[in-house]
Amino acid sequence: MPPLFRTALALASAAIFLSACASIPRDAPIAGLRLIGEQRIALKQPFEGTTVGGLSGIDYDAASATWVMESDDRSEINPARFYRATLSYDSEKFSGVTLNSVHFFTQPDGSRYPNLAHARLDKGDEVADIESIRADPRDGSVWYSSEGNRKVGLHPFVRHADRDGKFLATLPTPAMFNVSKEEVGSRNNMSFEGLSFSPDGKSLWLGMEAALYQDGPLATPDHGSVVRITRLDRAGAVLGQYAYPLDAVASRPAPGREADNGVSEILAVNDHQVLVVERAGVANADGLYANHVRVYEMETLGATDIQALPALTGATYVPARKRLLLDLEQIGLARVDNLEGISWGPRLANGRRSLVMISDDNFNPQQVTQILAFEVL
Repeated sequence: MPPLFRTALALASAAIFLSACASIPRDAPIAGLRLIGEQRIALKQPFEGTTVGGLSGIDYDAASATWVMESDDRSEINPARFYRATLSYDSEKFSGVTLNSVHFFTQPDGSRYPNLAHARLDKGDEVADIESIRADPRDGSVWYSSEGNRKVGLHPFVRHADRDGKFLATLPTPAMFNVSKEEVGSRNNMSFEGLSFSPDGKSLWLGMEAALYQDGPLATPDHGSVVRITRLDRAGAVLGQYAYPLDAVASRPAPGREADNGVSEILAVNDHQVLVVERAGVANADGLYANHVRVYEMETLGATDIQALPALTGATYVPARKRLLLDLEQIGLARVDNLEGISWGPRLANGRRSLVMISDDNFNPQQVTQILAFEVL
């Protein structure tokens, strides 16, 4: 092939690629998700003096081209922490995960979060049960949510930290989410499970895992439930709140065993749509859990803003609509584990967005930490 022809062909190819990128806007409608591949992190892998596991949240920090992944270890194995990592994938394959560094979250007084056995609750210590982490699109700092602990009176919270985990501020959140000795407010270990920035970075979406006591019963194999998903500005003012209809549990547990379904993470698409991960765990006779995980697109247009409704039981409102995007049991995975994190990733060479999910193995040898990469169709 003549050199000039090769040059012309290369320029034409580049123009086609740039045109393809420009023709796929960030908020283009999502037709589906195609699995690129899977990687796993070994059980209790040691890294820089810590034990890796319990990875219940993940997000892409575009400023550094790295990923942040937090552990929901309640400072029982190591202090509350997050990792920065590199994920190597393209549209054809997912080839590797490299941990780069570990960072410890700090309390407002600068100390690391203690575990419950060493917490001085009367002195203001808090035990963090961190379930979600997001990189701030403005500066790469991090925001994270904790479920609190109803048994000892610790409220759920959302906090802002610098790139290394040092406390910066606490985001005010509605008092309806506080824990109580009465059956009102957040249930134990079922509160701030989901967190996501809006695409413009001006607001955050906050997702409950399960219904508030006053909003109705939990999901069972016989009926679904309802959870509140709230949009707040960066100062904590509520911009809107919506009722998300949760599926019934997808299968039945063995006699005497447990089953549940809840929102394990959320991810904003635009000003009115949010991806919602529903994760159900169903125990068999041996106490081992099967996981049913589905990704829905939640549509808030036309839904009632319920922020002024103190209870949903008996109230009249229009819930958000939802559309199934992905059933993880239908894409050929060898297993579906306890998937709790979801994040947008960098654009692929074809101009399409990528998306990543991660599972929380609970430091349990019967589970795995799996990381899944997808192409957004």
